[in-house]
Amino acid sequence: QVQLVESGGGLVQAGDSLRLSCAASGRTSSYAMAWFRQAPGKEREFVAAMTYSGGGTDSADSVKGRFTISRDTAKNMVYLQMSSLNPDDTAVYYCAARVGGLSRWPDMYKYWGPGTQVTVSS
Repeated sequence: QVQLVESGGGLVQAGDSLRLSCAASGRTSSYAMAWFRQAPGKEREFVAAMTYSGGGTDSADSVKGRFTISRDTAKNMVYLQMSSLNPDDTAVYYCAARVGGLSRWPDMYKYWGPGTQVTVSS
């Protein structure tokens, strides 16, 4: 069983940076970790993902060059460094885990955190 808890969300201004953290409990070796987000009235959207080893990463075109996913396997932590934030990035951000490789599909992820709100004002 894996439990995930996100933190680091908040209210920021356009152009600011923010780092989200995801604390995982349980055995996550061989798990791919990902970040998704969901804005009001919209479907959950893939943001970025990383394999356990860190050798494989993937990110959505909308965040490429602005967001970076990383993980500290010793601490069982996953991070999402976000920069050049804009109002379109406003959403609840979720951390997710799955056994195996990367995927952009939410249904492929078994474990989810409760989410953390990120609000970007213009």
